[in-house]
Amino acid sequence: MTERPTFIHPLAHVVSGAQLGQGVSVGPFCMVGADVTLGDGATLHSNVNVSGKTSIGAGTEVHAFASLGSPPQDLSYKGEDTETRIGEHCVIREGVTVNRGTPKTGLTSIGDRCFMMAYSHVAHDCRVGNNVIFANAATLGGHVKVGDFVFLGGLCAVHQFTRIGEFAMVGGLTGVKDDVIPFGMAFGANGVSGELIGLNVIGMKRRGFTRDDLRTVRACYDMLFYGPGIFADRLEQAGTAYRDHPAAGRLISFIDAGEKRPVMMAAPKKTRVAGADD
Repeated sequence: MTERPTFIHPLAHVVSGAQLGQGVSVGPFCMVGADVTLGDGATLHSNVNVSGKTSIGAGTEVHAFASLGSPPQDLSYKGEDTETRIGEHCVIREGVTVNRGTPKTGLTSIGDRCFMMAYSHVAHDCRVGNNVIFANAATLGGHVKVGDFVFLGGLCAVHQFTRIGEFAMVGGLTGVKDDVIPFGMAFGANGVSGELIGLNVIGMKRRGFTRDDLRTVRACYDMLFYGPGIFADRLEQAGTAYRDHPAAGRLISFIDAGEKRPVMMAAPKKTRVAGADD
């Protein structure tokens, strides 16, 4: 297959110093800064702003009015040299905003094959894994960490310094102020702080986890959140039973690695939605 030529629309502005790979396409009214790197085959459709020290991976497609690598919305930022990295084969839709890091970490990063729907936002110093989906207007505060294969529902808001474990799902309009365990489903009504309502079983099946994996993860989940005694005791018990299991052990490792936020707790067991523990 013949590679497409690099194309820069005459109404685009690419500042001298920007590095453009083979087959890059820059549409009308785009602004590309001097410290920007666009990987092979990257596409900026129109009215896209890419600024600061920002790299966009091969094959990533950015739609109109997105702003990538803009300064962090942090009052402590004084113009320091920080960075934004966006991976390969991502789709970034209209009006998405991604801010570069602050000197606290120096970097905001998004992995490969992420799909960011319109008006979603990634704040400074976030770390987003691979294959993450942001529904419309999903928002991350600063220093949030998101694992691989996470789904973030529309208009959800994740508090700064929170972690979202791999394969987790956050419902629309959910406020997240506590860490969400891997495979967890976090839901809250009308922006109220979310709670776990079960496991993202459908997502696990789609990713190839076996029935045995599902049973074991569910047993670990039940022990952690519905067993007798205080949570610390249940965590110790679950760690002894499940730490070495390749799927359930992810829950234990995630909780053990906790940083600033507590772990989101589970709703009463009767609370369920479609797709949770089905």
